[in-house]
Amino acid sequence: MKAAVMYQHGELPKYVDFPEPTIQHDDELLVTVKAVAIKHIDKGSASGRHYSSDAPKQDGRVVGGDGICLLEDGTRIYGIGVSGMLAEKATIRKNYIVKVPDSLDDVTAAALPNAVMGAAMGLKFKADTQPGDIVLINGATGFTGRIAVQIAKHYGAKKVIVTGRNQQSLEDLLSLGADEIISVLQDDESFKNRIKEIHSQTPIDIVIDYLWGHTAEMILGCLKGNGSFTNRTRYVSIGSMAGDIIQLSAANLRSVDLQLAGSGMGSWSKSEVGLLFTEMLPEMFELAATGKLKVGATQVKLKDIAELWDLDVSNGQRLVVTI
Repeated sequence: MKAAVMYQHGELPKYVDFPEPTIQHDDELLVTVKAVAIKHIDKGSASGRHYSSDAPKQDGRVVGGDGICLLEDGTRIYGIGVSGMLAEKATIRKNYIVKVPDSLDDVTAAALPNAVMGAAMGLKFKADTQPGDIVLINGATGFTGRIAVQIAKHYGAKKVIVTGRNQQSLEDLLSLGADEIISVLQDDESFKNRIKEIHSQTPIDIVIDYLWGHTAEMILGCLKGNGSFTNRTRYVSIGSMAGDIIQLSAANLRSVDLQLAGSGMGSWSKSEVGLLFTEMLPEMFELAATGKLKVGATQVKLKDIAELWDLDVSNGQRLVVTI
């Protein structure tokens, strides 16, 4: 079979002939792969930078973690790979599959799930989003941030404030449900003054953070209290595009009713992951199929994987490889 294979961390994947995977356990299925999204986690795992990554085998490893597949009877499903997914064939877990609506195309269906994990899991399970909440999304101009804006509104957020670097992308978010945009390119004092002003007028209930780094330090500092009663804020770290390490004052933690959590692989319970497959993804697939959830994707071919692996897809699009 043809596949995208990584032989060493840091190299580009190669489009080569590779042995077809075989079922190793009773909970696995062999499937035909149709479409696979290339995500930050895939690139991080391939480079060895992601915390879940392991070293490629000497004879190579197929990259790609999940995708849209066909079962033997032709049923179209989303699945999580046991073997790598950027290949004509793959093995997946029986318990982690979702049927794809007939009206939803392969590319859109492949683009969506990782963003649902990176948005809905944090909003639902870590932040416990409730109707009427005020939500700040730090770093919302990427693909997952755009999905997070829409899901936050779907879950009943009264107001969604978004930050980001690209002004045009920020303005685009207004059409997806964002109520206010804040550029992270302005000077620190202007950025902090705007966050403080918003927080004083409509106390921020939830922060969903895809950037971390210096912007997180500033936002957390803006939430700091002065000894009086404070609004309860649930701060959820999902990404670290602006840096993995921050400085956080102990006084910052003691002076405000703050819940600080992370949302990612290893932080979710088995029951939460179960709900992702039985409830969340089916719901989001239906929203996308009916046009209520806007998903942007750029389609490429598997044979061009080496040239496209590092492609910088703009305007909040997800890169999706069709097989």
